[in-house]
Amino acid sequence: MPREDGRTELGRIELGRIAGPWGIAGWVRIHSRTDPAENIFDYQPWHAEGMPEGVRVLEWRRQGHRLVARLEGVDDRTAAEAIAGVSLSIDRGQLPEPEPGSWYWRDLIGLRIVNLQGEDLGRVTGLLDAGAHDVLVADRSESGSEVLIPFVLEKVVKSVDLPSGTIEVDWDSSWI
Repeated sequence: MPREDGRTELGRIELGRIAGPWGIAGWVRIHSRTDPAENIFDYQPWHAEGMPEGVRVLEWRRQGHRLVARLEGVDDRTAAEAIAGVSLSIDRGQLPEPEPGSWYWRDLIGLRIVNLQGEDLGRVTGLLDAGAHDVLVADRSESGSEVLIPFVLEKVVKSVDLPSGTIEVDWDSSWI
């Protein structure tokens, strides 16, 4: 369901990617963006570019610091090499609803950032994990510049209103 701002209510969420082959029997290395990393295997099937039926994991394990998996239809190293770098995603509806006061990053992308003075600071294009806290990345289309605003609830981020498509922040436009 497209919205006026171009976001979709139930779009796809990228969980990771196929990092490359592992061994000669068709196993692949999995780069996960979930926390903890093993949670990527809780969501099946994955959507993957060039694989219309989706990707089904037959088995997986931790191999040292890596995650490796054997996928349906990937039976040798050549097949595993052919899908290296492919993004793995799921439908947004497969995820549980977030707790009150928390959001999936995907749900914030496309929202307008407005400060307490009512000034438009840009539209969220992404988020960064900066260790201590996340950072909103916003595009200021009129100037073509990018703005970074700490995603610190209550101190900087005063409210997130998904239905209206806005994030209200205590951030002076002169700091940009």
